[in-house]
Amino acid sequence: MLENWVVTPTCLPLVVRRCHACASGRFRTGGKFRVNANHKLIDAWLLVLCTACGHTARLTVLERVNVRSVPPELLDRLHDNDPALAAELLQDPLVRRRNRIALDWAGAWRLDTGGPDHPDREVIDVSVRFAARIPVRPLRLIAEGCGLSRAETEKLITEGRLVSAARLNGTLSGDFTFLLKR
Repeated sequence: MLENWVVTPTCLPLVVRRCHACASGRFRTGGKFRVNANHKLIDAWLLVLCTACGHTARLTVLERVNVRSVPPELLDRLHDNDPALAAELLQDPLVRRRNRIALDWAGAWRLDTGGPDHPDREVIDVSVRFAARIPVRPLRLIAEGCGLSRAETEKLITEGRLVSAARLNGTLSGDFTFLLKR
């Protein structure tokens, strides 16, 4: 029987970027935007606050874009400070590359296994789905979901009792499946 696990975000991740005021490396976002129009051109920024000193920094979302080329729904979401839009924009690789930021997902996600563990079953077939692109080590997910230590999980891999088409020793942010033979 195939079990479905889901990795879901619990809050917005921290933004990894150097603070110009205190040289800290982490910012948090509350989903607030700043929109500025200059004649027919519009700029929009996502505001982030330094976790150490509270200094406000701006992440560029739109820069010198003609107002007519921006969808009205997007403008409404920017003006309403939509936190879902902030989450979408933080996931966008173009926004991350433009602003030279990375995301710190530590403590910002959880694993939903869909019910109690099944320690009595000999073979467990699991499909892991990511609700957002959260980079996590598959070994950590498997250890947490099955109630094992990481050392026990690594031992199962070397013995060939934990198999997957995905590389389990690295970091993944996409869906994968694995088979555990106890």
